[in-house]
This record gives sequence, structure tokens and C-alpha cells, in this order.
Amino acid sequence: MTRPVIVNISLGGPESDYDRQATLLGHTFRIIRVGTSGDVEAAIDVARTWSERAAAFAFSGIRETPGGALLDITDADVAALRRACRRVPLTDGHRLADVLEEWSIRAVQTEYPAHFTNARTIVLGGGYKRAVAVLASFTRNIEYVPVKGERPNPVIQAAKSVKGLADEFAGKAKEAVRDPLAPALWAMGKIAQPSHKGQDVVVGLFDDIVSAGPSELSGITVISSAISPEREAELAERDVDMIVDTTPQPFRNVTVVTAVLEAMMLHHRGKRKLDVESMLTAIEEAGLQPRMLHPNGPRRKSRFAFVIHPLSTQYFRNVEPLGSLTKVPGMTPVIEKAAAYFPPFVYGRMTGITSPTGAEAEGWLISVGGTPKELLAHSPEFTYDRLLEAAEIAQGLGAQVMGLGAFTKVVGDAGVTVAQRAPLPVTTGNSYSASGALWAAHEAIRRLGIAEMDADGRLRGKAMVVGATGAIGSVCARLLAMACDELWLVSPETAKLLTIKHSIERENPRASVHVAAKPDKHLPEMDMIVTATSAAGQKVLDVMRIKPGCVVTDVARPLDLSADEVAKRPDILVIESGEIELPGDVHMRDIGLPKGVAYACLAETVVLALEGRYERFTVGREIEWAKVKEIYQLGLKHGMKLATISGVNGVFTEADFARVRELALAARAAQEAKK
Repeated sequence: MTRPVIVNISLGGPESDYDRQATLLGHTFRIIRVGTSGDVEAAIDVARTWSERAAAFAFSGIRETPGGALLDITDADVAALRRACRRVPLTDGHRLADVLEEWSIRAVQTEYPAHFTNARTIVLGGGYKRAVAVLASFTRNIEYVPVKGERPNPVIQAAKSVKGLADEFAGKAKEAVRDPLAPALWAMGKIAQPSHKGQDVVVGLFDDIVSAGPSELSGITVISSAISPEREAELAERDVDMIVDTTPQPFRNVTVVTAVLEAMMLHHRGKRKLDVESMLTAIEEAGLQPRMLHPNGPRRKSRFAFVIHPLSTQYFRNVEPLGSLTKVPGMTPVIEKAAAYFPPFVYGRMTGITSPTGAEAEGWLISVGGTPKELLAHSPEFTYDRLLEAAEIAQGLGAQVMGLGAFTKVVGDAGVTVAQRAPLPVTTGNSYSASGALWAAHEAIRRLGIAEMDADGRLRGKAMVVGATGAIGSVCARLLAMACDELWLVSPETAKLLTIKHSIERENPRASVHVAAKPDKHLPEMDMIVTATSAAGQKVLDVMRIKPGCVVTDVARPLDLSADEVAKRPDILVIESGEIELPGDVHMRDIGLPKGVAYACLAETVVLALEGRYERFTVGREIEWAKVKEIYQLGLKHGMKLATISGVNGVFTEADFARVRELALAARAAQEAKK
């Protein structure tokens, strides 16, 4: 039986020619490739030679000519080629390519959620139009780069021109509005670091990618077609992360272009042109599948952004050229007010974050200029505007999730409005902050060595939560109910208090839970206290009644205990936060913590990125107990460790713990002596 012959007439060179047998759709085909090195007349001669024996012709290689020059194929050339084919079907595979390109990209986005979301993408040449259109639904970060011999795409060029004019107009408008702050903006420009935008995805023909693409392909996803084993090996050497081959390769002995597959389908269906129904049926019958290659093993590298801001005017003194300006009498408050109007800027990049699971993450710290005083002095909308500007920057950098730090997460409705308006998912980090604070408190009790703990780390003593009916307070109460012998819940909201007490007792029948409207009567008995009120500066408890050696964790923002109140009791330990050591060889610009250490709210953003959870995890003032547990477990999974314990004066040292221990034991001895 004579096998149907598929002839691939290619304008590429003859070095990739083949003559093979291949089975598809129940037919065993003879498939032949003939390269003509860009000679259109030679291609027409090939068609004439095979027109009596071929079942279908596949035409390809316009971008595969020697030297990479783009041939100017005219309508007359195509007509001449079709005449040479006589009655034999001729296809360039574009109908099938459109389907396969979109299918391949959507398959990746499904299997690796948000892989292309906000991805920084370079498109080499005007091919892969369907692929680019699909990518545009996931990311705005697409840059078109013409390749050798290619005329500029008028649609893309027009879009770029319009965007350029719009950006220039917007820049001039901002400059006019902010002109009074020009010196401050100049200073901000000196402080800001380059964005290190980089690339995540490269789209194009293989030859264009290796010759005209980015010089550094490490960690990049390549979208191309007809990737042979040799091409895969070369991309592997360049440390490419993923190869998306938009042409399925169902044959072991040969690599084919899409036009060849379409030509086979034409023969199978007995048609000169495939309609959509015939194409879908053929794809299904042939068992074609999207082709995703991992030449260096499966890896996932996520991208995040995190918003920071100066916590005090000390920041301005430590950063030039603002430091010099603050030395001028009266300039510090002026700089503080002016800085609140700074447009957000990239403060620094975070790299080297690597989970024990193999997942990787990189991110950017984006700064807004307001101190807590200035953020609280303006309307919430003032801060929202700056955070949304930061979100636009984050999206442009390729971030898939953004976290809010310090006071940016408590202004107004605590992230709800920003999360609703931002072009990417937003989290405040409060779930991990609550978890980290109690993690730090537990470790502080252990390191002080005064209160008794059993072999499982359970506190053999009493703990109290002040503000137990609030969002954070109720979460802390549930955590502590599992970690101490006796728990006291304090709040003036009596009905809510009783509801939480009974809820905890249902969840944990062994818990010993008591309630009180005020804390002072029971303070002398407590080994650990958590304050989580919204008192905003009002006196929450009498520090002079607290038991010597007690560990107090202040998770309220603003803090429940002022520095002056804390100073009255050097024999107790007042904790503000627990900082997290990130996994890997982390590199980041100084944020006032040891190398590789991050605030818990930043760590939550990193954990979500490592886990591939690009979502609104924690927003608003209500914190879900389930999410606090979940983010803690995910943190352990990805190698997060408790790094430091901080109070009003910064990170506690071993000397601090020793001093508090000595003073506490002395105070307890004095109390015993008075009895």
C-alpha cells in the first residue's frame, strides 16, 4: 500500500531536511522536508516536482532563511506556488497554529496558575500573533522587538507612540503639580534604586531567541515552536526554566512544524481547507497535547512587591542627600511634610529567596514617603492614591502579589479599598504578624527561663489577652488556649467575650478559660499578656501591677504601651513583633534588620509568592483564625524561621534577656521577703 506523502516546502536551509515515516490519525505518512534557502523559485520547482505524488504540501520557513532575513513574499509568489501544487492541498499551518498557540499558553496558565500574570515579556518579531494576543490578557508588560529585515508593525508602533505621548503628558502634568516640591523630588531620585525590570518570558522563533533575544536567559520561559532535541539542549545550557513548544511533537524520530500537522489533517479529512470542527476533531483523534518542557527540572519563580515607608524622621537623617538637609535648622519637619508627597519609587530589590521545596521568589521594595505621623494627618484617600500608584509600579515590574507594610496597612479600612482597586492581589500581612508575635512571645518565655514550660513547649502558667473580642485578640486567644494551662480573656464587650469563651471551649475542651471586663485585678498572676485593643493611646493596663518576669506582647497598632510606660518596668519583657528569617541566600537593601531577616508582614507576602498563592490573603480589620494557622504552616513548609524578637527599642539581645531575668528574679525575691 502506497503511503501518503506530505512535503514540507521550507524557505529555510537544507540542513534540517528529512525523509521519514510517521503515523498520525490512523495513517502512516512519508514526510519529507525540502529546504530552499530562501529561493522562492526553487520552492515553486519543488511543488511542481512533487505535485503528482504528494497528498498535501506544507509551506514554512519565511523567517528561517539564511542570515535571518525576512523574505518579501508577494501575493503573486503565493499564487504561483499554489498553481505549481495543482490540485494538491497547500497549507502554511496558520489556522492550526492559532489554536495551538492559544491552547499552549492557557494550558501553562492553568497548570501553573498566574505564571504569565504581569510577566515581563519580550516578543521577537511579528510572528506568534495569537500567542501575543493571549498573553496580553494576562500581562500588560509586553515589549515588541523587531528582528532583522522586518518592517515595523504599524499597529504596535502606533500604540507605542500613543503610549509615549500619554506618558510624556502625564509626566509634565505631575511635574507642574509638584513643582513646589522639586528639591524633595530631586532628593527622592537620588535615593531610589534602579528597578531591575528584567524579563520573564521571551516569545519568538528559536533562531531569533538565541541570536537577538536577551543575553541572559536564565530562569526565563521561552515560547517558540518546533523545538528539536538539539534546540532543547541548547536552551538547557542557557538555564532556561520552561520551554513552551506551540507545536505538539507526536513523533519520536522527527521534529515537525505546525504546517506539517495541518497538512496531515487535510489528507485525513479529505479537504483542501480545515474548518474549525474538523480541526478540533482531528486534534482530539490524534491525541495532541500542549508541550511544556523543563530542561533544568520543574522550577517556579514567583514575583512580589512590598510597600514600605519611613517609620520616623530618623530615616531622613540616615539617607543622603536628605541627611545633609536635616542638619539645616528647622528643615526636618519641612522634609517630613514634603516626603509625604513623594511619588512611590523602587527602594530596592530582593533576590535569592529559595524554599526547601525548590520554589524561588524575587521581589521589590516600593517606598512611599510619608511617616506614620504624616499618613495619619492626611485623609485615607491621600494614602490610597499613593498605594495604588505603588501597585501600578509593582504590576509593571511583574509582581504577582503585593504586600502592605507598617502604617500603610492600617490606614482607612486596612487595605480593603486598595485591594479592590489595585491591578494585582494585595495582602496586609496581618495573619503572619499575629502568628509571628505569639511565636516571638513563646520563644521569649523560653529564653527568659523563668516561667515553667513542659516538654511540648506548653506554658505551665497563666496567660491573658486584653482586647480579646477584637479581630487580632480573638485569634491570639485561640492560639494561647492551646499553649497554656489557664487563659483569661479581657474586654468590656461582655456578650462577645462570652461567645468567644464558649467557642474556644468547644474547639478545645481541655482549655481552662476565664473572662473579665478589666485586666488589673488579675495582672499580678499572669506569666504572659497579649494586648490587642484599639484604644489608640488610652491607658489599657497598669504596668506597675504586672508580675515581674512577665512577657507582654503588644500586637495593637498603634501600640497599647508607650515607650514611657515600658521604661517604668525594666523587669518585664514587652515585645512588639517577631521578625522572620527568610530561606535562601537573600540579598536586599537595608530595612533596619539583620541580613536575610524580614518583618512578618513582608514574610507573609514572600510565603504567598513561594506557595504560588497570588490572592487577597489578609485584608481589613477582621483576621481569620484559619488563615493565621495556614500561613504559619506554609511558612514552616517554605523554611521560615523566627529570627529576632523586637521591643520599643529594637531587637532584643542576649544581654537584654539576661538583664530582665536578673531584675525579675530580684523583684520576685523582694516580694517574697515582704510576705
